[in-house]
Amino acid sequence: MSIVTLGIGEFGMVSQPGDVIKTHALGSCVAIVILDPGTRSVGMVHIALPESKVHPERAGKLPGYFADTGIPALLQFMQKSGSATNLRKVVVKLTGGANVMDKNNTFNIGKRNILAIKKGLWAQRMGAVAEDVGGSISRTVTVNIDDGKVQVSSPGLEINSI
Repeated sequence: MSIVTLGIGEFGMVSQPGDVIKTHALGSCVAIVILDPGTRSVGMVHIALPESKVHPERAGKLPGYFADTGIPALLQFMQKSGSATNLRKVVVKLTGGANVMDKNNTFNIGKRNILAIKKGLWAQRMGAVAEDVGGSISRTVTVNIDDGKVQVSSPGLEINSI
């Protein structure tokens, strides 16, 4: 059993019984969770910004940081590991994209992240079957491979499964 904890811009995958993958403090950031029922594996990426053109050098070093480079990077990583080979059979879930620090909606990073991610998923002919996005709360996402439930927790609130 291993616990994989992802930071901002990181992506990873778990595939052994008892494995857990998680990421913390999703404010405007969005976690994309890809579950492959055929291989019983789970991939996740912690997206911070919608477009890599704002910082191409960072995108080259940390492709998961951006929606437009993070989705292909996660899919390629999962496929090299023998998972997500049939994108029509994977299950995608999204969490995050809140407006936590921009009360005047000046930048709308959370909303822009969600839209860029959906656009990126659509380009792959994929879409989310469940999401816990928007609002004004920070979220932590945990997925236990044994049950495949995506658990979302926020300070002071009950754990929600999507």
